[in-house]
This record gives sequence, structure tokens and C-alpha cells, in this order.
Amino acid sequence: MTAKNSYSDIKKTVLARIRDHTWPPGSIIPGEVELSEEFGCARATVNRAMRELAEDGILDRKRKAGTRVNKFPIRHAKFAIPLIRTEITSTGAAYRYTLIDKKSLTAPAWLRARLGLPDNAKTLHLQCLHFADNIPFQFEDRWININAVPSVEHADFTTDGPNEWLIKEVPFTDVEISFSARVADKEIAEYLSLSVGEPVFTTERITWLSGNPITFARFSFGRGYSLKTRF
Repeated sequence: MTAKNSYSDIKKTVLARIRDHTWPPGSIIPGEVELSEEFGCARATVNRAMRELAEDGILDRKRKAGTRVNKFPIRHAKFAIPLIRTEITSTGAAYRYTLIDKKSLTAPAWLRARLGLPDNAKTLHLQCLHFADNIPFQFEDRWININAVPSVEHADFTTDGPNEWLIKEVPFTDVEISFSARVADKEIAEYLSLSVGEPVFTTERITWLSGNPITFARFSFGRGYSLKTRF
């Protein structure tokens, strides 16, 4: 039996054994009880390591069938979700924020369908603009589910944006992010100093807390924006 290992130590060892073909693609690896004895740790520690490797697409875990090394590992891209203020200031640019509009509204039909909200759902609709060295960087169009976050109705977004407020006030358990290239309409073109019809990099983000939708946000970026990720 080796010295007691952490779940991260176990992940590294398992990955090393997969890469050197001690456990080749398609092979079944030892069970959690056996591994916990080898690594000198609790079975729960091994379980966490195996669960994370399965989430990373390295392992395939099936009840009663054991844990198998994936023949074709699925690579998952990891995206950081930084505060827009941090994203801008990290480039050395000065950050500035403007609240364009703030309204309490019954959720429109498209939003109710997207988030699974009832017909009478109340939402707070916010439109904001973020600048880098006084150049429009991001236009934020956000809807917040008031039923999930009642205190948002009394929040003051004149100084700090809704993203910063939500991070401080409301945790989230799940997030969905999508990316697309859209054509700038008159509103987007005006806010981001673009030409109508110009391509715009756009992201949409939905967050939930234990199955309850918190917010839907669409972010449109100015010229030259790039997104980086890692595997």
C-alpha cells in the first residue's frame, strides 16, 4: 500500500497509466475498492477522481459493467467565465460601464420557452455597455428571473454591471454557453460603432441554481474580439 494520496494524485496516476498503455483504450481498470487499497485512501476519494475523469471524457463508467478506458476519448474545451471588468483590465485597458436600460417585464414568449418559465413570470431586463479605453467592447442584453432572485428588483446597476452583482449574490450550479456569428442590426451597430450588417461575435449564457433558471444573457462584442480556450 502506498502513502495516502489525494484525488488529484490519483487522477494523475490513472492518466499516466492510460498514456503509457498500462491500461490501453477499451480496457477495464481496477475497481474503486482495489484502487483505494492501492492508494491508501478512502473509496470516496477514488470515486471523485474517477468521476472527474469520466466527465473529462477519459473514462466510461457503467453500473455493474465497471470502468473502462474510452477507445476514443472525448476532448472537452474549458472556457473561463471572467468578469468583463477583469477581462478588459487584464489587457491593460481602462474599463468603463454604462447602464442603458432597466425594466421589470413579464417574460416574453421566446424567453419563457427558452427557460421553461410560467406565463406570468416576472423578469428584470437590462441592457448595458462595457468599454475598453472608451471604445465599445461588449453590449450586454440580460434577463433575470425575479422569482429566482427577488432582491434583484431593488439592486442598483448604475455603477456595477449585473454580472458582478449576480456573482456576489447568487451562486449557480449549471451553465449553458453557445457561440455564434450574427449580423449587426441597427441597435447593435449603434452601440458597438459598427456598420449595419457587419458580422458580430455573440455568446449566449444561461445559468441555473439547482434546476431553477437564474438568468439569460446575450453578449455582442466589438471588432477584433477573440476567444481562447484550452483542452
